[in-house]
Amino acid sequence: MNVLIIGAYGSAGSAVAGDLAPHVGGEIDRLTLVDDGDPGGGLCILNGCMPSKEVLSAAAHRFQARVDDRLNGDPPTIDLDRVVARKDEHVESFAAHRRESIHDLADTAGIEFRDDTARFVDDRVVAIDGDRYEPDYVVIATGSSPYIPDLPGMDAVDPMTSKDVLAATDLPDSGIVMGFGYIGLELVPYLAEAGVDLTVIEHDDRPLDQADPEFGDELMALYREEFGVDILPNATEQRIEPTVDGVRLRVEQAGTEHAVDAEALFAFTGRRPTLDGLGLDAAGLDPREGWVDDTMAAVDDEQIFVVGDANGKEPILHVAKEQGFAAADNILAHHAGESMTPYENVHHQVVFSGASVYPFARVGHTPETANEAGHAVVTATRRAEDDGVFKVKDVPYGLARLTVDSDDGTVLGYQGLHAHADTMAKTLQVIVENNLDVREVPDRSFHPTLPELLDGLLRETASQLN
Repeated sequence: MNVLIIGAYGSAGSAVAGDLAPHVGGEIDRLTLVDDGDPGGGLCILNGCMPSKEVLSAAAHRFQARVDDRLNGDPPTIDLDRVVARKDEHVESFAAHRRESIHDLADTAGIEFRDDTARFVDDRVVAIDGDRYEPDYVVIATGSSPYIPDLPGMDAVDPMTSKDVLAATDLPDSGIVMGFGYIGLELVPYLAEAGVDLTVIEHDDRPLDQADPEFGDELMALYREEFGVDILPNATEQRIEPTVDGVRLRVEQAGTEHAVDAEALFAFTGRRPTLDGLGLDAAGLDPREGWVDDTMAAVDDEQIFVVGDANGKEPILHVAKEQGFAAADNILAHHAGESMTPYENVHHQVVFSGASVYPFARVGHTPETANEAGHAVVTATRRAEDDGVFKVKDVPYGLARLTVDSDDGTVLGYQGLHAHADTMAKTLQVIVENNLDVREVPDRSFHPTLPELLDGLLRETASQLN
C-alpha cells in the first residue's frame, strides 16, 4: 500500500511518519511526506509551546524578583530584543532538528519528501506541483491558524495575535485582550511584565472553564492583584473601531454598553483548523462537527485520517502526537482487514498561567465530570498558603484538589494551580491511568519539597474511605 502525509513537519504528522517508516518495504510500498512550511517545523516549535515558554521564562524571572519584598531596588526590565533574539535562535535549532529528522526518513528507499503544497483533486487523489498521487491512505496533519472573530469593525484594525506577540521587539503601552483561554492566560502576564497596561474581556464569570470554579477565581485574583490586569467578567464584545491613539472596543457588561480604549488590540481568540486550500470537497470531505471519528479516520472516507489541530478535537501538542500514533496503528490495522482502535484520551493538560510561576494542571476527572461518568467521589483540597513549603519558597498562591472514587478508592483526577503543578502532572497521570487505589500510593516525599502537597491530598482522601 501507499501512504501520503500532508503536513509532515508538524508534531502530529511527524509522529505518523515516524511510526509508519519502519513498515516501508513490508506492509507499505511507498510513503510520501509533504510539507510546504517555511522554514518548517510545526506550530509548537515555531509559534506555539516552545517559543511561548521562552518568553514566559523572562516574565517569570522579573515577576519573582518584583514581588519578593526581601529584595531591594527597582525590578529589572525585559529586554525584548534579547528575548526575541534568543527565542529565535532556539526555535531555529529546534525546527532544524525536526526538519532533519523528516529528511533523514526520506533517505530511506521507498520514502519520498516533497517540499511543496498538496491539494485533493478527486477521491483520495492528490496533486503536488503537477504530479498526481493516488495513495491508498492519506493523512491530513496541517495544524491550525489563529482565529480572528468576525466582530463589526475588525477589518479596520490590525490586532496582534500570539504569533505577533512572540516576535515583538516593541510593544504598546496599553492593550485590550480578547480571548482569555489558554493563549490569553499564558501571554497576559508576559505582556504585563513587559510594561503593557491591559484590560481583559472575559465572557464568563471566570477563566479556566475546564476546572472547578475555585481555580478560575484564584487566577482572577492572582492576575488582578499581582499583575495589575483589569479583567471585565461577563463582558461581550460588540464592535471595534480605530481611534487617533489606537483602538476602542465597545463591550456589553451587566446590560450596559461602555467603551474601552487602548493603544492596541490583542486577539487571543483561539485557533481554527488549517484546511483552506486542501480541496477537501474534491475528496468528498465535509469538515463539519464530528467529521473525524475517534479512530482518527474521516467519517466520509475511512482511508483518510485527520490528526492534531487539523481535526479540531483537542489542540494540545501531546494529544496531537498520540493521535498521530493512533492513526499510524489504524492505517496498518485497516489495511490488514482488522478493526481500528479508537483513541482514548484521559484528560491531561497544563496551562502555563501566572507567567509559568503558577501553572494549572489537570489530569483525569474533576468531581463534576466524575459524577457525570457515574462515579461517587470523595475529594480533598489544599491551599498553597496553608502549606509551609510554599510559604518558605515564596510561592503562596494556588490550590490543589484530588478526586477519588468513594467505592473502591481509585484516583480519578487531579487539579493543581500552584508552583510546579506542571511537574506533578506526570506523577498524577501514572496514578490515574493505572487506576491506582489512593490507599496504595505512598504518601511520603522528600522534605521540604512541593510534592508534599500531594501527600496531604492522598492522606485526606484515604481517610474518607471505608
